[in-house]
Amino acid sequence: MRLSAIVGAAVLVAGGLIAAPAQAQQVTVTATAKGPVGWDVYRRLDRLPELPVGVQTKQFSSFDRTGDNNDGFEGKYSCLSTTGQGCVIAEHTGAGEVQAIWFTRDGGDVTRTGTITIELDGRKVVETSLQDVVNGKLGAPFAYPLVGNADQSSGGVYIQVPMPYTRSMRVTTEHNPFFYHVSYRTFADAEGVSTFDPADKAQDVIDRLKAGGDPKPPMPGARTHDAAIDLAPGASARVARTVGSGLLSQIRLRLPQAVQVLPKTEADEGRAFGAGGSSEFTVAIDPANDGVRLTRRIDPAIGRQVAKILVDGQEVAQWPPSKLGAAGMWAEEVVDLPASATKGKSKITIKNVFASSDLDYNEFTYWVDSAGKRTDTVDVGDAASEPAHNYKIVAQTWQGERTFAFPMNEDQLATIRSAQEVLQGLRLRISFDGHRTVDSPVGEFFGSGHAMMPVASLMSAIDAKTSTLTAWWPMPYRTGATVELYNDSGQAIEGQAVVTSTHSPIAGNVGYFRTQSRGGGTTPGTSWPFLRVTGAQGKFVGVSHTMRGPTNRNYLEGDERVYVDGSRTPQIHGTGTEDFYQAGWYFNRETFTTPFHGNTAHLAPATGCPADGDCTGAYRLMIGDAVPFGSSLTFDIEHGWTNDVEGVYSSTAYWYGRDQAAATQTDALTVGDQASEQQHGYTGQGEITTLDSAFEGDFRNPLTLKTTQRTTDGPVSFKLRIDRGNRGVELRRTGDQNLAGQHAEVTVNGHRLADWVQPLGNRTRRWLEDVYQIPAGVTKGKSEITVQLAPKTPWSAASYTAWSLR
Repeated sequence: MRLSAIVGAAVLVAGGLIAAPAQAQQVTVTATAKGPVGWDVYRRLDRLPELPVGVQTKQFSSFDRTGDNNDGFEGKYSCLSTTGQGCVIAEHTGAGEVQAIWFTRDGGDVTRTGTITIELDGRKVVETSLQDVVNGKLGAPFAYPLVGNADQSSGGVYIQVPMPYTRSMRVTTEHNPFFYHVSYRTFADAEGVSTFDPADKAQDVIDRLKAGGDPKPPMPGARTHDAAIDLAPGASARVARTVGSGLLSQIRLRLPQAVQVLPKTEADEGRAFGAGGSSEFTVAIDPANDGVRLTRRIDPAIGRQVAKILVDGQEVAQWPPSKLGAAGMWAEEVVDLPASATKGKSKITIKNVFASSDLDYNEFTYWVDSAGKRTDTVDVGDAASEPAHNYKIVAQTWQGERTFAFPMNEDQLATIRSAQEVLQGLRLRISFDGHRTVDSPVGEFFGSGHAMMPVASLMSAIDAKTSTLTAWWPMPYRTGATVELYNDSGQAIEGQAVVTSTHSPIAGNVGYFRTQSRGGGTTPGTSWPFLRVTGAQGKFVGVSHTMRGPTNRNYLEGDERVYVDGSRTPQIHGTGTEDFYQAGWYFNRETFTTPFHGNTAHLAPATGCPADGDCTGAYRLMIGDAVPFGSSLTFDIEHGWTNDVEGVYSSTAYWYGRDQAAATQTDALTVGDQASEQQHGYTGQGEITTLDSAFEGDFRNPLTLKTTQRTTDGPVSFKLRIDRGNRGVELRRTGDQNLAGQHAEVTVNGHRLADWVQPLGNRTRRWLEDVYQIPAGVTKGKSEITVQLAPKTPWSAASYTAWSLR
């Protein structure tokens, strides 16, 4: 179905009685096919349903080029190249827009990365300390929430300022950044694009993002429909219906049975030491003691921590091997020190000596009890307590603060489980023009699938204190929309629903709002699919993700990958699950929420997760960095290092689309095949060789190819058939990236275009499919293109295919 040139009236109806239509309001549509660019991405969110043409979303990142998990730990794959300025992490020739930059290292402190330099069209628009940028020290437009540090983004740092350019982009860091990604859009031409100006503070955008609420421009003629929710198990009910053309602009549910339950939490500073290390401190005791009880607060996510205990230099006890506990939860261990080492003394010196651990031995607080009372407390990491107790540490491996939870009581657990049943069992169903495109659990749809937790994202919010869930996705339709709720839980659900629509005839290439929701156990060796679409045009705009895995949280090692229009190379290849959600180190600052991304819930068995599990909820909106596709999209994420950690996942992907492909392969040239080269008028030198290698992507199930290719530094020319009614052409090359940084000048039908520059390289998985975008001004009305390439470096190609865009 194509949703375009919509006209008519849209009104909400209650009980089948149609209200009078409001005056039509025409939506202004840009002259270019790109959709909004720059600050208009956030100023014109009413245009989010538009499907762009001649736009691709790509990413540079530090992912392990072998497909394994060395995604930045050693920085081996972090630099595309090095210059006098440092490590080049992103580079593009042509028009485009930098959209999302993320880093982490050192637990989220990026000071040692040094200066970040962002060059657009040959001009340095940023050249300063990366840590200062994410701390907001540059001021608007580099201000929260468009930038955030590790405290604001739970272990990661990010820059979400849209930075367009017309000719070129380069991002460089002074030192190897280790973990990073740079998401950017590329455009077939520079029409309607102006180079980013850092002097434009865009204060209206920042204020709008901070304010929350509906981020779209006001649209006159809004009408609302209130409906009571009263659903028995297995029942469904319609809560709103519209007739005519228009836009659903807000859906709000109040679910009083889904109550917020928060565990008690406490922040505590601590330290850790490793092999060969120790800690020592002096404490007060009662001389009348018959032994001393020593209690230690620990982070149990590090298993099998064992240390010998010495009292005044004599070994008297040993901390037992700590049981692996849930991340984000405090645990305490107790050891009784014998009276032979303590009786008659008013103070003792305790020394903990490392014996073994899965990583290191951590300590936060020690409590000392003697003669039936508390006689001392050592607060590790506290500036006053440590010198007061002559605290010393050897071979320290970590110092910092953790905010962890304590177990809930049975009443609290019962309440949170009831809320989970409502959030996971009540489904929101929406149909547009007679076709259901949304069928999702309400908790996940609004951003928190595990529990009633606060959400403050750009397109949805949860007020956990009032159990109110709101979404502002613009949802266009031509003849009408129906909003329903279905109760798939085991309890009756009551509440209130409010739906708002606006009479807004829409012109242009517009898609229906859609979700793809799925849940169940993960499959060993296979990535979890967020979205899989074939035979359609659309764009991916975000995901809400509910995960359960082992308590060590290593399911979060999984990388996301995005394949567009059947390409065998992912356009996006990430570095870890929490990295995709722009955090770091397994969300080491615990839960948070921003307009673009968040970690909404983290539960342990003692706080609402099933036994022996760790539960994590997260969301990521990709608005400026939405991923457009012309015919197909596969967007998935690993569970564990290489899909080797079992879990139970659920996800809801948000996207816009129409049920008709807009990109079609119209011709293909096989380089090295004599008949194909003659058919396409191929000219060019280079010895014909055969390469048998793999494409980047899946570690366990790599896509492989054995075929002929040519590598040349001489001119190349060929012809390809295209669709005469095209709106531009994408030229896809399959080549050998064993030689990094390939570069060629490009001429198409006599028009000198931007150079084709591919800075990537991979000597392990050598095949790469990359795309060169040819603007419609060069191809429209033509049935054939003549491509001439003048390599400036050795240039490899096994095939060229033409994809005509409609």
